[in-house]
Amino acid sequence: MGFMSKILGDRDAHTAEDYVELNLDDFDTASSDAAMQVHIAEIQGQQDVIAIKDAIYDGDLVVADITRLRTEDTTVERITNELQQVAREVDGDIVQKGDDQILVTPTGVKISREKLTR
Repeated sequence: MGFMSKILGDRDAHTAEDYVELNLDDFDTASSDAAMQVHIAEIQGQQDVIAIKDAIYDGDLVVADITRLRTEDTTVERITNELQQVAREVDGDIVQKGDDQILVTPTGVKISREKLTR
């Protein structure tokens, strides 16, 4: 199983041995040179969209976890529509991965709809 498969693959098959603890002291974490940051967000309600929109307008990419939202609720549709509008405004992109994640990109970043492995 590849590294990305462990990250994005089968959610139910994970054990503690599947994860590697990384010490950030071993890496250069200076963000002043980065043109873009990747933010991880959890959406629990409409109020969480504001910070995501701000990050996209600032030119950052956001991976948002929507598992805490009930899919039958109209909140998911409103949030998705709002994030689609932001992606259109900045000429970015948006895609929903399964029932649990939404990826929103800033200007000039597109998300491929094809998997790298077949």
